[in-house]
Amino acid sequence: PPMINSENAMLRGTVLFNVRGRDMGSVVKDAKRRVEQHIKQLPQGYYIEWSGQYENQVSAEKRLKIIMPIVLIIIAVVLFFTFRSATEVMIVLAGMPVAMMGGIYSLHFFDINFSVAVAVGFIALFGIAVETGVLILVYINQAFSSLADRKGNTSETINTEDINKAVYAGAVLRIRPVLMTVVVDIIGLLPVLLATGVGSDVVKPITLPFVFGLISSTIYALIVIPVVFALIKEWEFKRTGKLTFISDSR
Repeated sequence: PPMINSENAMLRGTVLFNVRGRDMGSVVKDAKRRVEQHIKQLPQGYYIEWSGQYENQVSAEKRLKIIMPIVLIIIAVVLFFTFRSATEVMIVLAGMPVAMMGGIYSLHFFDINFSVAVAVGFIALFGIAVETGVLILVYINQAFSSLADRKGNTSETINTEDINKAVYAGAVLRIRPVLMTVVVDIIGLLPVLLATGVGSDVVKPITLPFVFGLISSTIYALIVIPVVFALIKEWEFKRTGKLTFISDSR
């Protein structure tokens, strides 16, 4: 009798196996295909159910499919109310795919399979990437505000060279704080990256995409965002004859 297992008032027989060197989703998919090939029809009253960690992963993925779009929508709405410009919102949000590229390359180099823990690391990475982009744009807008206060906001008093100087001045103000933040984050997570003890297999998938994605997103924020922002503002200035910026960003 101690060997008889039951669940929901029904007898249960369990087949256990471990996953090594591959992601759980693809392993279970292959296992399902093999089972379907060899077991054409089950006796009446019998059925097969895939449980364990795979069941928890499927449940977590379903939640993430709902949570992540909601989070992205909230971020976009907050950014729009901050900048009141869809163009600037798109510039900031473009840092997410760049950050994801760094995280994906880290998974490839360290041979880490995608999991719920990796997804959590990417969610944290997206927040930092957006925050860095917002800081850069806010200070560039502040430089534009100072330029308008000094020279006025017309094509007769300012030119594209003034715009480039304002973008440069605003971006330079954030280089040191942004780099300090990134370096501190990386140094603080180094013990986790180098850990080999109990629990390291859980925390490493969270940390790897965050650290390497942070590097790529920082490069994007410090180099690409000012250039793209300057090009867009030059185009708007030639079209309208005046600068558009957040006057209350100080």
